Amino acid sequence: MSRVSEGLQGVRARIAAAVEAAGRAPGSVSLVAVSKTFPAEAVADAIEAGQLAFGENYAQEGVEKMGAMQALLQARGMVPAGPLAWHFIGPIQSNKTRLIAQHFAWVHGVDRLKIAQRLSEARPPEAGDLNLCVQVNVSGESSKSGVSPQEVEDLARAILTLPRVRLRGLMTVPRETADPAVQRDQFRMLRDLRDRLEAAGIALDTLSMGMSDDLEAAIAEGATLVRVGRAIFGARARRPD
Repeated sequence: MSRVSEGLQGVRARIAAAVEAAGRAPGSVSLVAVSKTFPAEAVADAIEAGQLAFGENYAQEGVEKMGAMQALLQARGMVPAGPLAWHFIGPIQSNKTRLIAQHFAWVHGVDRLKIAQRLSEARPPEAGDLNLCVQVNVSGESSKSGVSPQEVEDLARAILTLPRVRLRGLMTVPRETADPAVQRDQFRMLRDLRDRLEAAGIALDTLSMGMSDDLEAAIAEGATLVRVGRAIFGARARRPD
C-alpha cells in the first residue's frame, strides 16, 4: 500500500468516525484531497485508491497536472472509478479567472463580485455550470481572504443573477488553533450564516470547511466537504518562487 493510500485510509476513517459521533448520515461528508504542490504521480496514487475529487491552489500547476493525468493513468493501466472533479481552492487572481473557469468544476474562494463575473463570462457553455462557494473570513484576520459575514448576502444574491455559474455554498479557512472548542465556534459561525441565508431564500447545499487538523470539529458543526492535504499526501513541498 502506498503512502497516499495509507493516508486516504486514515482520513476516511476519521471522517466516518466524526460523522457517526455527530449523529449524521453516512456519506454526508465529501473529501477533497488537496494535491497542490504534489506531483501528478501522487494524484494517480490517490485515484488508484478510489479518490476522485482533488483541490489545487495554483491555476497553472493544476491545469498542467490535469493534462498529465490521462497519459499517466493509461501508462499504469488504470481506469478511475468515476469522473474526476477538480476544485480550485486558493486565492483567485483576476488574470487567472479564464484558466480556472475553463478547467475546474468547483471554485471555493470567491470573495468579490468582479471575480464571480469574470468566471461567469469565461465559463464555456458546453462545460456546464461552474460550482461556486463564497469564502467567508469568520476569524476577521486581515491576513485571510474572504468577505465579512455582513457582506455575504449581498454577494450571494449578485452571484445568483450570473449565467453559467451555480452558487453552492460557503467556505472558510479559520484561525489556526489546537483548541477544539474554538475550532467549533468558528465553524458554527459559518453554519449559522448558511442557515440565515437559507431563511432569506438563498438555497445552499455546501459547507466547505475543515482540514487535516480540524476536520472533526468541522464535521461536528455541519461540514459537507472537507479539504485535506497533509494527512493524505504528507508534508507539502515548498513551491518554487
